[in-house]
Amino acid sequence: MTTPHIAAARGDFAGVALMPGDPRRAEYIATRFLADARRVSEVRNMYGYTGLFRGRRVSVMAHGIGIPSCSIYATELIREFGVTTLIRVGSCGALPADVKLGDVILAQGASTDSRVNRLRFLDHDFAAISDYELLACAAGVARERGIAVRVGNVFSSDFFYSPQPQIFDVLESMRILAVEMEIAGLYGVAAEHGARSLGILTVSDHLRRNEHLSTTERESGFEAMIEIALETAFRSEAALGDHGGEGAT
Repeated sequence: MTTPHIAAARGDFAGVALMPGDPRRAEYIATRFLADARRVSEVRNMYGYTGLFRGRRVSVMAHGIGIPSCSIYATELIREFGVTTLIRVGSCGALPADVKLGDVILAQGASTDSRVNRLRFLDHDFAAISDYELLACAAGVARERGIAVRVGNVFSSDFFYSPQPQIFDVLESMRILAVEMEIAGLYGVAAEHGARSLGILTVSDHLRRNEHLSTTERESGFEAMIEIALETAFRSEAALGDHGGEGAT
């Protein structure tokens, strides 16, 4: 089975997939955290892997930058490969003063300047929210392991270099925790196709203080986030049963 963006066979993907933006982060997660990891797709150097986490199949599929790219991979994983649970693991830029570099954010909801959800929702406002059970599970995993997390709303922007810098004042006044570029689209795709989704983010930049993690830290330094995501994936599949992509038609 091959789509325009994923070259993999039926059953190559597990029922749950972690989705980083960076293909090198996908490779890092697969080789560092999964046993018997196998690359199942590399079209356009957008790497996908499947391996075992504590004996249960888990996939990792990079999605690139922005809502359009993320939506392509999420849609094809759900529709063509039978993936039922998608967990984005990515970076973000923080706004509030009490959020620090390296902090982990669980995206309960995602506001956006993109029109993709309005287009799929007949020009009405769509509440782009996470799957509650995944969110509660991730929060519980973090609590058990002593990992401090923030839970709240994030902002998915179509702009990396915003032409409206004043938007940051508005976002912070509305208690938006961070800015990123994909989650609102991911939540919309999941809702449209009956899948479950969650966004877990690590703060790589502080937009107010002009602080930044290094490129190396962005690729491989997000272990607390990955640990939460993998344990959430494991418990999710233990509860639902791992279909291993066999639901694809």
